[in-house]
Amino acid sequence: MSLPVDANANANLDQKVLQYENFINEVLRRDLQKVLDQRDSVYEKISQYLQLKNSVQSLQDSSSLKTDVDLGCNFFVQAEVEDSSRIFVAVGYGFFVEMNHDEALRFIDKKTSQLTAFTETLTKDSAKIKANIRMVIEGLRELQGLSDVL
Repeated sequence: MSLPVDANANANLDQKVLQYENFINEVLRRDLQKVLDQRDSVYEKISQYLQLKNSVQSLQDSSSLKTDVDLGCNFFVQAEVEDSSRIFVAVGYGFFVEMNHDEALRFIDKKTSQLTAFTETLTKDSAKIKANIRMVIEGLRELQGLSDVL
């Protein structure tokens, strides 16, 4: 009589273990990947703003600008901008604002500090998700009666 009870208990234990493993793989790891992808995207934006900052600083030193302009299908023509004292900066959602160099540099500094704060929040979120994964794994070890391998 005790054998069917043990088999039933083991089946319930196996069912619980499968549920927790599924939760880790389907929910927590997916959430972690989303947060890390979002953080990488924000880091890419910060990189683009820093490149823009370097370009604006180099524009401050010169009065004119020579560049190649893509007309489409990789056809380029040389162009010269005689007055580069004002530039258009993408501020988000498809909007561009005309700014002088000092305004653009101030905007870039504010934007990069906001994005940096956002990356810190995303890093904290990823740490919380990693801690939840670790906690569920420890719970699984406890359920299965395994010792700490790490």
